[in-house]
Amino acid sequence: MRVGEFLDALAAARPDPGGGSAAALAVALAAALCAMTAELSARHLAQAPRLAADSRELLRRAAPLAQADADAYGGVLAARRAPGPPAGRPREERVSAALARASDVPLEVAELGDKAAALAAQIAAQGNPGVRGDALTAARLAAAAAQAAAALVRINLAGAPDDPRAARGTRLAGRAARRAARAARQADHAG
Repeated sequence: MRVGEFLDALAAARPDPGGGSAAALAVALAAALCAMTAELSARHLAQAPRLAADSRELLRRAAPLAQADADAYGGVLAARRAPGPPAGRPREERVSAALARASDVPLEVAELGDKAAALAAQIAAQGNPGVRGDALTAARLAAAAAQAAAALVRINLAGAPDDPRAARGTRLAGRAARRAARAARQADHAG
């Protein structure tokens, strides 16, 4: 799907695609900025080729998650709309199971967001000063995406307090936010 089509779908009066898809797209955008800034930092950063390759791998993994999240949430909607009594244990179990499955994609988005924030922070600190702002944008986008995705995991797993994925998502998002903030502070001191 083209970006314009995706944005139109996101703006439509439907529950999917939604926040998880937007978070996945934000990680993909961050990874693309990391790849670009790493490529443009080859003279400043010895590991620029590896950082660019790692960034492209994150981009390759993150981009399809926008659709995967919409599909996973579609399963939640299907469970909620399934025939049968509107309330009761079987329906609640069906919906809870669908929400648990739908948590996997945003958890992966949070993980990729954390990784993208780490790459962006390294590029911002050591790379080409001429693209530092782009690397910082990547770090902030990645951190925001990780935080949004972690919130979705917590929401989806609200009925399963013992599921460790909620805590994992929160840890990943916190680390991504710290990385982005540290990169911004370092950039402020670098002038």
